[in-house]
Amino acid sequence: MKKNRIDIITMGCSKNLVDSEALMRMLTKKGYDVFHDSEHPEGEFTVINTCGFIGDAKEESINAILELVEAKKSGQIGKLIVMGCLSERYLADLEQAIPEVDRYFGKFNFKAFAESLPDLTTETGEKPVTRLITTPKHYAYVKISEGCDRRCAYCAIPLITGKHKSRSMEEILDEVSTLVSAGVKEINVIAQELTYYGIDLYKERKIAELIDRMAQIKGVRWIRLHYAYPNQFPMELLGVMAKHKNVCKYLDIALQHISNRMLERMNRNTTKEETEELIRRIRLAVPGIHLRTTLMVGFPGETEEDFRELVEFTKWARFERMGAFAYSEEEGTYSAENYKDDVPDDVKQARLSKLMRVQQNISAEIEAEKIGQEMVVVIDRREGDYYIARSEYSSPEVDPEVLIPVSERTLRKGCFYNVRITSAEEFDLYATVLN
Repeated sequence: MKKNRIDIITMGCSKNLVDSEALMRMLTKKGYDVFHDSEHPEGEFTVINTCGFIGDAKEESINAILELVEAKKSGQIGKLIVMGCLSERYLADLEQAIPEVDRYFGKFNFKAFAESLPDLTTETGEKPVTRLITTPKHYAYVKISEGCDRRCAYCAIPLITGKHKSRSMEEILDEVSTLVSAGVKEINVIAQELTYYGIDLYKERKIAELIDRMAQIKGVRWIRLHYAYPNQFPMELLGVMAKHKNVCKYLDIALQHISNRMLERMNRNTTKEETEELIRRIRLAVPGIHLRTTLMVGFPGETEEDFRELVEFTKWARFERMGAFAYSEEEGTYSAENYKDDVPDDVKQARLSKLMRVQQNISAEIEAEKIGQEMVVVIDRREGDYYIARSEYSSPEVDPEVLIPVSERTLRKGCFYNVRITSAEEFDLYATVLN
């Protein structure tokens, strides 16, 4: 155990990562040595930022806590702190079940941990960046709101995060400016419900205006949008995407299902016909756009006919990026309290596997169509004999990457290059540098 060292471990999504980065900045300002996602935590304090979204994520977070409890018993780490979504929702249960944790914080009061520690530095004045960026320095996540006013039947997020709360536009734009001044070139905009931005503060949707103003900040090379909602989609956002070259032709919009019966049971407030029309309008307004979506199988009451309809929709839509998961009952949600989880686990997994096989073939075809094309990529890292890069069509860590042979020439991480695609696999591309 190392005195004055604090290890931060982040579970779950990029929104949690932003919270971890804010805490890390507070701790470093107080003079502590802070490490993120170390393979061997050994600090005086270890903080785990948990996820509580679905069953698998909760299990992963609990297992990580228990592993750290053992590390504490062996003297490898000092005090153990738990924060985040899991402890926000299950605080009393966790305190009873895992009393070895020294202190629990939720998703919104974690700054109290930093405030409780003594200052180890005489530093005065505020540094410009309010977060300690843990991603490669050329990209960062910017969270524009917290919470969600939607009431999808299966989703526990509103139970954890509460109602939608937008950050002010000026605060967000100031953050982007300071990130750019620190060397960030790519802004990944995130929220539980991106397209609802501004309703609470400005009484109307302001996402289009926000992105329009963000795109005009000097030094912003790419802006990428995550977690839109199909119901009442703000069509003016598409005009902004088409207008600005630095707004990536990329949109993450979770659709979950397509059967009208399932959409109604899920309380998605949209229909198959409206969803298909939205996809048509998006692709027409922003030619070449890459859509990422998430689909769910095995929701209570899903029949073979509902599932077949979902498969056929996937074939029709030809999403460039798609993830899928099997329904997991979450206590406190509408579906848990009103529906029987009646689709057997083996059926859920069989449907999930089939849907992903369909998407695998679609992805392989779409990526193969890019052979011979020229595109701009940014270098994220080097792995073995390849530089790993991304185009505007790929979000960090979750989407297909572009591999460039190291033998070609020396490339710099965080720099942008023009490349030509030479070959393709199901989920990745290979390229040669042109400039």
